[in-house]
Amino acid sequence: MQLEDYFTVLAPDDIRLKGTRIGIESILYEYIYRARTAEEIFQIYPSLTLEQIYATILYYLHHREAVGQYLTDWIEFGERMRTEQRQNPSPARLRFQQLKASQQAIVSHEPEVSV
Repeated sequence: MQLEDYFTVLAPDDIRLKGTRIGIESILYEYIYRARTAEEIFQIYPSLTLEQIYATILYYLHHREAVGQYLTDWIEFGERMRTEQRQNPSPARLRFQQLKASQQAIVSHEPEVSV
């Protein structure tokens, strides 16, 4: 089996472990940025095999520059989307914020009960 056989490339910015909806970025983020071992990552993603996790890490080590750029793009995209969501919250998010503020106001105005 070739290393690339472990992956499905849906688009240049969407590489997943074959037969799953898990992108390589999920595995590699845990490995690179959270310094988790393959066994620790397996605990987070028990639907994967250790072989798939090791294949992902090996793929990164063999293609460090390209996969590193893939991860950088993924992280930057996530940051842009979070910023956009904060600047333009959905109506559902606005309603949730209003409900949360109302609940906090009620709790802060409740009298303390002495026992």
